[in-house]
Amino acid sequence: MKAPRWLAGVAVLGLVLAACGTQEASPGDDDGNGDGSSRDLRIVVVTHGQASDPFWSVVANGVNQARDDLGIEVEYNAPETFDMPAMAQLIDTAVASEPDGLVVSIPDADALGASIQAAIDAGIPVVSINSGSDVYRDLGILTHVGQTEFEAGVGAGQRMAEAGVTNTICVNQEVGNVALDLRCEGFAEGLGGVPSEVVAVDLADPAGAQAGIEAALSADDSIDGLLTLGPTGADPALAALEASGRAGDVQIATFDLSENVLNALDAGEMLFAIDQQQYLQGYLGVLIVTQFAQYGLLPGGGNPILTGPGFVTPENAAQVIELSAEGIR
Repeated sequence: MKAPRWLAGVAVLGLVLAACGTQEASPGDDDGNGDGSSRDLRIVVVTHGQASDPFWSVVANGVNQARDDLGIEVEYNAPETFDMPAMAQLIDTAVASEPDGLVVSIPDADALGASIQAAIDAGIPVVSINSGSDVYRDLGILTHVGQTEFEAGVGAGQRMAEAGVTNTICVNQEVGNVALDLRCEGFAEGLGGVPSEVVAVDLADPAGAQAGIEAALSADDSIDGLLTLGPTGADPALAALEASGRAGDVQIATFDLSENVLNALDAGEMLFAIDQQQYLQGYLGVLIVTQFAQYGLLPGGGNPILTGPGFVTPENAAQVIELSAEGIR
């Protein structure tokens, strides 16, 4: 399944250039040759996820590839931990620097809304990625690139129910992150009456997260289904199942991919993983805001651009592993 890195970029670039949005914008200056060549552009990306995180490192790879393909300047910023005041400050700093475009994730609209509004009031085009599909329109953001989190959770619940589970837990490593909360809520609905309880763990404490999951399994030996909301939740969950002797007895699935998740899938140790193709979130976020800033182009008229959900299973995990090693999946 190895595909040239540039192939997705070329295809998507053609899509964006073929569609013009309905919102008003002034095309950027060209280089004076009248050929529409790109002027010097600077885009700032602010997310709630660190580039060192296995999920967000792939987002950052997409951001960097778009930067290289477009020949523009791009800055990637994120707080050191899941910290909304710190993220709001990063957005404020970005706005003060007067970039040509801003790409943001929106895990908490209440905490970040004022900072994002300041960008829009300053005439800076804003695109949201990853989280924010439910609020981006209300905030006046151009478009959103990602997956609809509640619906993805519903799909996870339906697949888990089809596997025959009777009692489940949803492990949330960032309670208060609206996108993750919606995943657990959708999961509960998709299960269709199968009980599901949220177990909160600390993203920054893998050992504590493992202990918390082990405690939940020990407290109720009827639990036979477990969903985690990202690789940083999946790793301690897999360790907890092994340490508690429940591996093989409890069906486990996760959102998002990592090397460990893909290896577990390939070994048949996980039921499925939901792939939201976060590389495209980073790539398209930068590409779209750049095209809007330069030409006033906006694909889909501002409707969300969905990158997921897709499902990776033991049957197709081997096909994804090679691209994961390249930092694309």
